Amino acid sequence: MPSPFFGTTTDGQPVVRHVLSRGALRVAIIDFGAAVTAIEVPDRAGRPANVVLGLATLEGYETVSPSFGAIVGRYANRIAGGRFSLDGHDYQLPVNEGPNTLHGGPLNFGKRLWRTDQSDATRLVLSRRSPDGEEGFPGNLDVRVTYSLRAEGVLRIDYAAVTDRPTILNLTNHSYFNLAGEGAGSVLGHVVQLEADTFAPTDATQIPTGALQPVAGTPFDFRTPRTLEERIRTGDPQLAYAKGYDHTFALREPAGTLRPAATCTDPGSGRRLEVWTTQPALQLYSGNNLDGTLIGPSGRIYRSGDGVCFETQGFPDAPNHPNFPSAVLRPGETFATTTEFRFSVV
Repeated sequence: MPSPFFGTTTDGQPVVRHVLSRGALRVAIIDFGAAVTAIEVPDRAGRPANVVLGLATLEGYETVSPSFGAIVGRYANRIAGGRFSLDGHDYQLPVNEGPNTLHGGPLNFGKRLWRTDQSDATRLVLSRRSPDGEEGFPGNLDVRVTYSLRAEGVLRIDYAAVTDRPTILNLTNHSYFNLAGEGAGSVLGHVVQLEADTFAPTDATQIPTGALQPVAGTPFDFRTPRTLEERIRTGDPQLAYAKGYDHTFALREPAGTLRPAATCTDPGSGRRLEVWTTQPALQLYSGNNLDGTLIGPSGRIYRSGDGVCFETQGFPDAPNHPNFPSAVLRPGETFATTTEFRFSVV
């Protein structure tokens, strides 16, 4: 992996690339957006490859990145109309995806420079203060993200946050995986299994209706392993709204304990990813909006379906759906969640 210096932001701040290494696993993370820019793991023949999409320059991450590898927030996923109410106060956020707010707004956490609190061979701690009113959210929020390689083949992400005023919070890592290798083309042949019996259908702007629908009998049934391509082109209106998969699945085991959420296998390389989390839900996104305008570090163009995201998180638009698990964080409370990406071969 290249040198630590990754570039200088448009306002003159240097950005550093940190590299974590344990055994055959190597992970590169920049302090802009706290973004994972590369994950190198071997295939079944022992040949390493980077298995996440990214961009070659800092300018790309600042201007055109669709949240490649970033920590997004304050609110990952969508908020209808960019509006919510909390304790009798109404808040309006900037909208940046049609009529809605996506991932916390145009200047979300993935577009901010984070402070490096600790960096060594297997652990990186990044933090930032999101000031009261940033992108319309209330309260000063102090957030910390710890990347660590605590076991062979395991990238762990621990999130922690506190606030001085009631606010809402939903954080995730937005890595796009291609287990055949970055730039290798479509991931629709990857085999996916999800630990979910229900999903959250949306309206045409991809805002949840508030219902949880059984996956049985639908193209969203990944309770047993299936390729992404098997049913992605069926005439289901939900798939038409999103141009593929971009939906929240309710994980079947209770939130708060680390348990399996998803598995993904590339039959060609033999690389396998297991996603474990303490979060209540997972967003499956099949890279539908990659449109051939972005070029990765490999020099190859990214097209629709060239990456898949497993975004562990709370529920989208939860502040506007009382039946969803609460996304409210209050003074004196600590937001704390964990996700692990576990790599192996089959």
